[in-house]
Amino acid sequence: MKFSLSWLKEHLDTDEVVEKLADKLTMIGLEVENIEDKAKALAAFSIARVISAEQHPNADRLRVCMVDTGNGGTPVQVVCGAPNARAGLISVFSPPGTYIPGKDITLGIGTIRGVESRGMLCSAAELQISEDHDGILELPADAPVGAAYAQWAGLGDPVLEINLTPNRQDCAGVHGIARDLAAADMGKFRDPAIKAIKGEFPCPVKVTVEDESLCPGFALRLVRGVKNGPSPEWLQKRLTSIGLRPINALVDITNFMTYDRGRPLHVFDAAKVRGHLTVRRARDGETLQALDGRTYTLDSQVCVIADENGVESLAGIMGGEASGCSDATTDVLIESALWNEINIAQTGRKLGINSDARYRFERGVDPAFMVPGLEMATQLVMEICGGTPSENVIVGKAFGDERVIDFPTTEVKRLAGIDVPFPEMKRILSRLGFMVAGSGAVVKVAVPSWRSDVHGKADLVEEIVRIFGVDKVPMTPFERGDDARKPVLKPIQLRTRRAKRALAAHGMVEAVTWSFIAKPNAELFGGGKSELALANPIASDMSDMRPSLLPGLVAAAQSNADRGFSDVALFEVGQVFRGDRPEDQLTAASGVRHGFASSQGLGRHWSGSAVADALDAKADAFAALAAAGAPMQALQIVPGGAPWLHPGRSGTIQIGPQNLLGYFGELHPRVLEALRADGPMVGFEIILDRIPEAKQKPTRAKPVLELSAFQPVSRDFAFIVERSVKAGDIVRAALGVDRKLITAVTVFDVYEGKGIDDSKKSVAIAVTMQPREKTMTDQEIEAVATKIVAEVNKRTGGVLR
Repeated sequence: MKFSLSWLKEHLDTDEVVEKLADKLTMIGLEVENIEDKAKALAAFSIARVISAEQHPNADRLRVCMVDTGNGGTPVQVVCGAPNARAGLISVFSPPGTYIPGKDITLGIGTIRGVESRGMLCSAAELQISEDHDGILELPADAPVGAAYAQWAGLGDPVLEINLTPNRQDCAGVHGIARDLAAADMGKFRDPAIKAIKGEFPCPVKVTVEDESLCPGFALRLVRGVKNGPSPEWLQKRLTSIGLRPINALVDITNFMTYDRGRPLHVFDAAKVRGHLTVRRARDGETLQALDGRTYTLDSQVCVIADENGVESLAGIMGGEASGCSDATTDVLIESALWNEINIAQTGRKLGINSDARYRFERGVDPAFMVPGLEMATQLVMEICGGTPSENVIVGKAFGDERVIDFPTTEVKRLAGIDVPFPEMKRILSRLGFMVAGSGAVVKVAVPSWRSDVHGKADLVEEIVRIFGVDKVPMTPFERGDDARKPVLKPIQLRTRRAKRALAAHGMVEAVTWSFIAKPNAELFGGGKSELALANPIASDMSDMRPSLLPGLVAAAQSNADRGFSDVALFEVGQVFRGDRPEDQLTAASGVRHGFASSQGLGRHWSGSAVADALDAKADAFAALAAAGAPMQALQIVPGGAPWLHPGRSGTIQIGPQNLLGYFGELHPRVLEALRADGPMVGFEIILDRIPEAKQKPTRAKPVLELSAFQPVSRDFAFIVERSVKAGDIVRAALGVDRKLITAVTVFDVYEGKGIDDSKKSVAIAVTMQPREKTMTDQEIEAVATKIVAEVNKRTGGVLR
């Protein structure tokens, strides 16, 4: 919501500076997002006279101008390319060091085609006061040379922009904003009564409302003999100051009413309306070419205003092109109505129309201002365009429902914690338009028609507190008590957060996919059957609840590949559905990698390839499990995985045979074909709910982070073992030699081939030892290495290569 300071002062008698008004608006709940003050932004620009304009010696389209800046000094040389630069021209000059808003540059002294230029003559577009960039500004001959241009041009009218919350529809007009400021002691509210305009003849156009639930009230008036054309200067300035383009007087009046009083109106060219008006539901297939130039196809859920020709206007949203007013309009119908807020919002979303009228009607307008708004608009039309008004045609209610609240004055102290004297409460409420009756512990408060957001005692407390001062509410800490605070988040919520962070740190991008998938996909990932089919699916390919996150992730990865982004790594943490019982709804963490989206980076890896493979999926799964608090030493990897994974390039993660945490590996080509995805693609899925809770060990000792001051030692070993030996067994054997000293064991190479028996393979591991008391000697390192070789041989039969 934008408005200028001078516009605000039409409704508020105040001498406060704009900064103070802005601070107060924010404090009373009308947050000021921006203050645009062109006088400050253009302070460095001055009025200057071109003394001479000679042809540039090295450019046909440039002129070398000598400019009198009015400071009594030597004329300034300026190179200018404007076609209208000439001797005697009065224009706007900017010296070096000036910021040019239209070009987003700071001007400096420059040399253009060998001629020095010490300033700039500016166009309106460069000052951002209009879009005219065909030439430099031409000012009247009597413009004072040397004076500040912004002050001379009357640009010293700041424009404020507030972030209006949906419940404050009463402040969708400058009038309502002024009322709030007056209640906050920022000035005196100007609210003159609107006089009724006497009709000179009966209105020949009748109105019929077929559904009062869509249109509770409708007021109409005909004004004959108007002379439409450009609106007066004061009205054009009001509109242009907030970014609206003046069109013609009749349309500008309706726009002015929208922003001045929060009362949208519509004007019809009476000569283009055939017969009487009917407010009804549109018929399926009806169309309307609206004032925005677009043609809309309507259905029975849309409320319209129609005549014998058909639809003439989208009720409360936008008028039609066919009945719009032009300079040739002589008779005008002015409409002021009340519309159903929900229907307006639904229609606007359905048709994709965001208009100023929709913005206000879907939030609610003052019902009691329907007829006064028509009277005010009629007065403006007669003053600007002339004409003779008819009598009003009013259908339905011209006022809202009365609301009276029994208000215990102690509620302010109870809910806000501040003491506000009753006279101050009454003064605040009265200035906001409420009527207060009584003086006891409980008073009756009548709510004004324009405050449809006030329904109960708490709303009245909010009104009092925001005007009295939110900054006066004392800071009161919650009572913590002697007991320790209980965790706010549940374990599964913590696991979800940590798993997401870990996967993002692994270079993956989070995706959010549908919880519904096609039945064949649900059967593919649900063991050949679908557990939860929807009774009323929103689409045929969203008929079943997902048993896995992977179908959605595979579809997302393929969608990226179809658009040229084949190297993707996506993850999702969300709900999967394995049955109809509550315990069958589980939280899973899943991910897919496609193309060259490997997690290896520049790290040491035995495969030596950057193409994503099953081990990348394993690393992702382990990263998520570690972050979620899984006991990593207890994890077991079993070859082979779920049916949707490649049987020779997948694995199962478990803690014993009874607790399957998840799977990882390359997706089966048959599955990729069913999902219409290109392979190869690797993925994983783990169930966070199945991670066992960490055992709470009572201890008095505080946890201490131990950081060794000594350099870690790394040694590589290559063991020849039987092909059936698992690399994990070798890793566990090495770790078991000295768990305090050995901090990490990783596999970095697996070799089968020349030089190795066909029944054997070579597995290379890197062992990291972290001394804590002293630097290890060669003899101590060798002793540990000997133990590692012996332990691996004992457990796996491996011999040092």
